Amino acid sequence: MTRSLLERMDNMPVKKPHIQLAVIGGLGLLFDAMDGSLISYLMPIIKPLWHLDGAQTGLIGSSLLIGILIGAISAGVLGDRIGRRKVMMYALLVYTCATIVAAFSQDWQFFFVMRVIAGIGLGAEGAIVPTFIAEFIPKKRRGFFVGAVAGFFALGYVAAAIIGTTVVVNVHEGWRIAQLITALPVVMLIWWRRVLPESPRWLLTRGREAEAEEIVRGLEAGRLVPTKARPSDAATSTAVKAPPLFQHLDLWRHGNARRTAVIWLLWLSVTFSFYGFFTWIPSLLVARGMNITTSFTYSLIITLAQVPGYYSAAYLNERLSRRITIAAYLIGGTVSAFLLSQSSSEGAVLAFGSMLSFFMNGCYAGLYAYTPEVYGTRLRATGMGSASAFGRIGGITAPILIGAAYPSLGFGGVFVMVMSVLGAAAVVVLVFGVSTSGRSLEEIDSAPGGPAAPPEPVSSGPDTALLSTEPPLQNERG
Repeated sequence: MTRSLLERMDNMPVKKPHIQLAVIGGLGLLFDAMDGSLISYLMPIIKPLWHLDGAQTGLIGSSLLIGILIGAISAGVLGDRIGRRKVMMYALLVYTCATIVAAFSQDWQFFFVMRVIAGIGLGAEGAIVPTFIAEFIPKKRRGFFVGAVAGFFALGYVAAAIIGTTVVVNVHEGWRIAQLITALPVVMLIWWRRVLPESPRWLLTRGREAEAEEIVRGLEAGRLVPTKARPSDAATSTAVKAPPLFQHLDLWRHGNARRTAVIWLLWLSVTFSFYGFFTWIPSLLVARGMNITTSFTYSLIITLAQVPGYYSAAYLNERLSRRITIAAYLIGGTVSAFLLSQSSSEGAVLAFGSMLSFFMNGCYAGLYAYTPEVYGTRLRATGMGSASAFGRIGGITAPILIGAAYPSLGFGGVFVMVMSVLGAAAVVVLVFGVSTSGRSLEEIDSAPGGPAAPPEPVSSGPDTALLSTEPPLQNERG
């Protein structure tokens, strides 16, 4: 019965509920990106307001990354333990409430703490949403949908730019009002609570087959069936052994090591290049002789290239496969970085900078679709959260390394560095990556590089062995 349920999920046509879930997840990511990106527009206001020195300004600039790192790891741990739905809603609540409180900050220390807490919510949302969406979408459309949902990040960056250039700059106390605007998604909790179902795949790992069946029937009928607590839930859940709170060692055991190594390297490489590029591009453009106004205008145009980058890659996720799409966009980024390093005119810098933005964000559309696919259900959120968190190391170190290297390497050398990182990642994913396109999540999980041991019952209860769709905790990826 369980196998039939999963096959029904994978082979049903895309219907209205799938689109609704994609919009729900996408809006979560849009507001995450909008809130996170807004800090770059707040910094010029709060720096003189609180008379910040360089170190204090740097701490404010790093606050979100610190929180995102914590949030991504936490989301993975909790998502596999308590469910995807709860983590999504708690993450939304955390970042919106922290943003509201931050709007009333009277000193930079309090603002810093609130931005770290907001970052925890942002990191959790960014890690759990792709996992959640991947477990609902039929296998033949999964790559496109998850990539397209990730594309909402780009829309959030554009929204932040609009708020930053209108509200923050032109309205009295605009930096406070802007944060209240980005916190408005808190009202989405009412909507999510009413319509959001739990992942049927996660429910099956907890022995809650009747609830999973009800949700899948709803999908087949063209409606969402929200998950609500029932008196029998606790008894059913205790019949199946819950995964341990921390399962990170399993990312490197039971045949997972190669998959994890590839995924982590990809996240590190892409995030290093992305943050290195977008953190320094305005300064590098000024160093090439442009004035600040021109460099900001060029930066906005380059940022807009993210949108087609995301959605073209989402389309190619199904046409070329996730692995080949990621490699193709990494190679495109490598070529763009090289051409940018050789640019001698403002027009060439704009064109090749836009190309680099296009390909870098296309990489993310592939990565967000690919990462949750390579792990089993009991370890999927942990794997996604850990990879996202590990990638933040690249985001934290890139501005530092590029800043230190620029005096000796120059404009061209900086982009040769980026080019080398992207090129190496492309080779790795092509040679060592696992194919996922058009395959069920369970089929991918059992492919070479998957669990080393055969399935066994997950509990001593009389019926729960029939409910398990994956190997037990000690032999599985979670």
